[in-house]
Amino acid sequence: MTQTTNKLSSPPITRRDALKSVIFGAAGAVSLSAWSTGEGFASFADQFPPTRQITHGPRHHWFGYYDKLQFDPTCRYVLGMSVPFEHRSPTADDVIQIGMIDLEDNDRWIGLGESRAWCWQQGCMLQWLPGSESTIVWNDRADDRFVCRILDVITGEGRTVGHPVYSLSPDGKSAVAPDFSRIADVRTGYGYNGLKDRFADDPAPEESGIFHVDLTTGETKLIISLAEIANTGEIPQSEPGIKHYFNHLLFSPDGSRFIALHRWLYPNGRRLTRLITARPDGSDLRIVIPNGYASHFIWRDPTHILSQSRHYNGNDNWGDFLFEDVDGGGDVAEIGHGVLDGGGHLTYLPGNDWILNDTYPKGEDRIQTPHLYHIADNRRVDLGHFHLPKEYTGEWRVDTHPRFSPDSRYVCIDAPVQNEGRQLHLIDISEIIGA
Repeated sequence: MTQTTNKLSSPPITRRDALKSVIFGAAGAVSLSAWSTGEGFASFADQFPPTRQITHGPRHHWFGYYDKLQFDPTCRYVLGMSVPFEHRSPTADDVIQIGMIDLEDNDRWIGLGESRAWCWQQGCMLQWLPGSESTIVWNDRADDRFVCRILDVITGEGRTVGHPVYSLSPDGKSAVAPDFSRIADVRTGYGYNGLKDRFADDPAPEESGIFHVDLTTGETKLIISLAEIANTGEIPQSEPGIKHYFNHLLFSPDGSRFIALHRWLYPNGRRLTRLITARPDGSDLRIVIPNGYASHFIWRDPTHILSQSRHYNGNDNWGDFLFEDVDGGGDVAEIGHGVLDGGGHLTYLPGNDWILNDTYPKGEDRIQTPHLYHIADNRRVDLGHFHLPKEYTGEWRVDTHPRFSPDSRYVCIDAPVQNEGRQLHLIDISEIIGA
């Protein structure tokens, strides 16, 4: 591909009207009677914003988690992964293709590489390197270790860092990562197969935990061990035989701290979670959500975290709460009660006026609904209804995991299509945001 020096406009998408019909507050919602299943699994009624499928079979395409940079800075290229099968766990020998879609060249797929370290829910941590115009990173397996590949998609120059990554710092110089082998042992669908957990019999090992990775030098350091976190603060409902691990890490917008979920698994399969934060070197560790009930989260700014939890402000149900980055969460406020879905994958659009979110399958038709939430007006805008067939369940389910473009014009989601399996879809939200 040739290097682009100017930001290029994205291709036109057919305009659809009646956006007002999907803007609502706590008093109402869009009726499903206006939605028609048509011929595909993913269907878009006229009241929803313009949407198009940007990948096609016979191979299946997806991106995975919601808190990664999927669009390049020009908003022209969209990263994705491709695999020839569905509906089973990946083995150590299963290889996925890494590529990107050119939105200005008929959604052309451009192959870039491959990976042997991946899972259905989060892929291989494929993402654009912050601060770079043309560099991507992803995790892979080389011999007896997991590694990180770094590639300039314009020059083709690449290099390998000898440790996998999870969240990249905003300056693109470092990363933090959990132990993916341990995650694979305790939570199928989120870790990587191919390398066994060396500490599988240890409930809280001293040599496993969160690692800091210097992406320039390749230096790696264990900064918070599982042994340390298991002895920090009070573990709610602690009992013999629980097994500790970390997952879901995310740097703050200014790079001064990062979030991690500390989870522990009971012998009967029950799982509880604390949300912690720390500095990039692991110091100044804080337990922001200590009660064992923490889930999807996003930084609003360097000192506040929007997270799903329960048992706050008299609400025993799961909801979306804004926490201060202090021990115990500080002054906790619920956001969007009864309007913003309390179980989806949350991100703030630039400017923090809108929250992008989705739902898990709801009702007999198993409908997933990505949506926008306007904070000041307590308004929700549904972006589409996507049917998730029953065979997409458990480890290989397809969450929509909405991701936005840097210019806030597009949202990209994963959703299955009849006879094509999971594919990437592009939703034009420019009229909603503009209005």
